[in-house]
Amino acid sequence: MRIRAFPTNIDDSYIINTWELLRKAIQEIQRKNNSGLSFEELYRNAYTMVLHKHGDKLYEGLKEVVREHLQTKVREIVVEAINGRFLEVLNRVWADHTTSMVMIRDILMYLDRVYVAQAAVEPVHPLGLRIFREEIVDYPAINEHLKATLLGMISLERQKEIIEWIDLKNVCQMLIALGLDNRAYYEHQFEDLFLRETADFYRRASQKFLAENSACVYVHKVNESLIEEVQRSERYLDKITETKIIHVLNEELITKNMTTIVEMDNSGLVYMLLNDRIDDLRCLYELLKRVESGPKTMTNTMSRFLRAKGTAVVNDNTQQQPQGETIEPIGGVSNPIIFIQSLIGLKEQFDRFLLEAFNNDREFKQCIQSDFEHFLNISPKAPEYLSLYIDDKLKKGLRTLNENEVEQVLDKALVLFRFLQEKDMFEKYYKQHLAKRLLLQKSLSDDAEKSMISKLKTECGIQFTSKIEGMFRDMELSSTIMNDYRSRSDLDLSVRVLTSVFWPTNQAPMCTLPQTAEQAFRHFEQFYLGKHNGRKITLNPGLGSADVKAIFYPAGAPSKMNGTGTDAGNEEDLESQQESEMPGSSSKSSVVRRREEQKILTVTTYMMCLLMRFNQHAKMTYKQLLNETQIPDRELKRCLQSLAMGKQTQRILCRKGTGKEIEANDEFSVNDQFSSKLTRIKIQTVSGRSETEPERKETRAKVDDDRKHEIEAAIVRVMKARKKLLHNDLVTEVTNQLKARFMPDPVFIKKRVESLIEREYLERDKLNLKMYVYLA
Repeated sequence: MRIRAFPTNIDDSYIINTWELLRKAIQEIQRKNNSGLSFEELYRNAYTMVLHKHGDKLYEGLKEVVREHLQTKVREIVVEAINGRFLEVLNRVWADHTTSMVMIRDILMYLDRVYVAQAAVEPVHPLGLRIFREEIVDYPAINEHLKATLLGMISLERQKEIIEWIDLKNVCQMLIALGLDNRAYYEHQFEDLFLRETADFYRRASQKFLAENSACVYVHKVNESLIEEVQRSERYLDKITETKIIHVLNEELITKNMTTIVEMDNSGLVYMLLNDRIDDLRCLYELLKRVESGPKTMTNTMSRFLRAKGTAVVNDNTQQQPQGETIEPIGGVSNPIIFIQSLIGLKEQFDRFLLEAFNNDREFKQCIQSDFEHFLNISPKAPEYLSLYIDDKLKKGLRTLNENEVEQVLDKALVLFRFLQEKDMFEKYYKQHLAKRLLLQKSLSDDAEKSMISKLKTECGIQFTSKIEGMFRDMELSSTIMNDYRSRSDLDLSVRVLTSVFWPTNQAPMCTLPQTAEQAFRHFEQFYLGKHNGRKITLNPGLGSADVKAIFYPAGAPSKMNGTGTDAGNEEDLESQQESEMPGSSSKSSVVRRREEQKILTVTTYMMCLLMRFNQHAKMTYKQLLNETQIPDRELKRCLQSLAMGKQTQRILCRKGTGKEIEANDEFSVNDQFSSKLTRIKIQTVSGRSETEPERKETRAKVDDDRKHEIEAAIVRVMKARKKLLHNDLVTEVTNQLKARFMPDPVFIKKRVESLIEREYLERDKLNLKMYVYLA
C-alpha cells in the first residue's frame, strides 16, 4: 500500500476550493443532511489547510458559517415559537446545534490540535456554543421570554399546577453548558433571578402562614415547603442551586421568623413544654437546628421558662406542711421532701424532653444543667433539704422498692447533688442526718446506705466520705462491745461508743437522769473503762431513746408513771491519742402496773426524763420542768410540743396555756383520757427534720470556719507550685481547686491571703504589690 504525499506547493485556488468544499459540508451538517458526506475526505481537506498555514482562514470561515446559520435560520424558528411551545423548540434547536458541532469538531480535529493551540484561540466546540449563546440565548426577545418562562413555570408548579418539567430541566442544563465550565452565565441568566423570586415568594408566604396558623402548623408547612423545593431542585435544577435554594428557605421561613415561632402565644415553645407536646417539640427542634442560631433561640426561651418554673418551686408558698411538724419554709416551700421531689420531677421532665425531643443535643443539655444549678442554689437551705430528702428515703421511703429501684432513687438525688455549689454544706448535713439514722436505728437498709456512700465517694473522692465511713466502723465496733457487755450483765441496755472526730454531733448539755437510768450508765461506764484504761467516756443524752412502760388511770384516780430508762450518748476522751469518742445508749424502763391495760412509749432520752417527773407530780409548769430536768430550753420545748401539741394519737400530756408558743407558766399534766389501739406507740419529735434559724446560723459558722482552713491549704498548694503569682491569677486557681466543694468568695480568699502574709507563709513582691511570693 502506497500513500501519496500532498503536493508541496498549493496555489490560492486550491485553498479556496477546499474551503468551499468544507463550508458546504458544514452547512449540510447543520441542515442534518450529512448522510452523503465523506468525513474522512473532509478531515483530510481540513488537515491540508492547516498544514499549509491556512488554519486562520478555516477558523474564521467556521465562525462565519455557524453565526450565519444561527442568525438566519435558528433564531427565526425560536422567535416564532415565543407564543407557542417555546421551551420545546429551544431545546430542539439546542440539541441540533450541539449535535452538529460535535460532527464539525470531529472534522476539524487537526485544526483544534495545531492551529487552536498555536494561536491560543477558542476550540471548535466551545466556539460553537459561545456563538449559539450570543446569537440565540442572548438575543433580547428570546432572552427576556426565556427568563419569564422559566420563572413562570416554577411559580405555576408552586401553585400545584402541572408543568413540562423535562423542558425546564433541559434548558437549565443548556444554560450551564453555555457557561463553558463556569456557572457565572447560568447564575446570571437564571439562578440569581430564581433565588430572588423564591425569597420574595416565601417571604410573603411565611407572613401568611404565621397570620393564619399556630406554631405547630407553621412548622409542618415549612417542612412541606422544604421537601417540595428539594424535590423540585432534584428534578430539574442544578445540584448547587438546590443547596442555595435551601439556604434561601432557611433564611426566609426559619431565621427571620424563628423568634416569632418560638415565642408564639398558646402554641410556641412554652406552650409545647407546658403541655408535654413531645412530637411538636421534636419537629420544632429539627426545623430550627437547620439554621445556625436556631438551637440558641430555643434554649434562650426554654431557659427563661425553666428558670421561672424552678424558681417557682423554690418560692412556692402553697405547699402545706405535714401535721405536727414545724419546718422552716424555703422561700415558701415548707416541706423539704416536697421541695426536692418537685425538683427531681422537673429534672425528669426536662431530661425526657432532652432525649425524646432534642436528640440529647449538647447545647440543650448544658442549658438544662445551668438552669438547675441556678435555681437550686437560690436558697442556702438547698444542701440541707437534699440531705433531708435522702434521709427520708433511707428511713422509710425504700420499703416497697427492689434493689434496682433503690439505686434509681439514690441516683436521682445524686443528680441534684451535682448541681449544688455548697457541697461541703451538704456533707455537714448528711453526716448529721446519718448519725441520727445510725444511732436511732432508723435506717432501712445498710446496703442502701453503703451504696449512697459509694456514689458520693465516686463523685467527690475519698476525702468527702472518710469520716462517714468512720461512723460505720464505730457502729460495728459498738456492736462488738455490746455483745461483750451483755455476756457479763443482764441489764437491758444498748450503748453506741462513738469516736468524736468522725461524728458531727455536739456535746449536749447533761440533763438530770432518773436514778435507774443513771445507775445503768454508771454500770456500763465501769465495764468500759475497765477494758480501756485511761479513756474518758461522756454521756450524750441528746442522741438516745428509751422504752417507757406506762399506765393511764381513769378520771378521779391519781395519775402515775413509774419507771427507769434512758438512751444516751457518751463521750470518751482518749488521752494517749488526744481524741474523744461519743457513745449513745438505750435502756428500757420498768413501770408499776395497776391494771391490765398497758402502753409502751418509745421516746427520746429527754422525753423519758420529763415523763418520769410526773410520777412525783400530778401537774408541773414549764419552768418547773426546765429546772428539775435541766434539759436545754429548745429541746424541752420540742419534747413538750410532741407530747402535748403533736398528733392526737400521741398526746400523752395535757397543756394548760394559750398560743402556739410554750410559755414559762404553761402547765402540763398526764392525759388520763389518752387511748390508742396500739400497745407500742412511737412519739415523734417535732421539728426534727429541718434546722431552726439559730441552728442554721451555727452550722453555717462551722462550715465557714472549715472553709478558712481549706482555702488557706489551697493557697499554699498553689503558691508552693508557682512560687510567684499575681493576685487575680491566684484567686482563679484557688477557685478552680475548691469549686468542686464550694464556690469561694474572692473577698474571703483575699482575707486568707492576708492572714498567710501575717503568718509569713507569703509576702508581697516589693516591685509589684499585686504579686505574691511563696516563702519556703
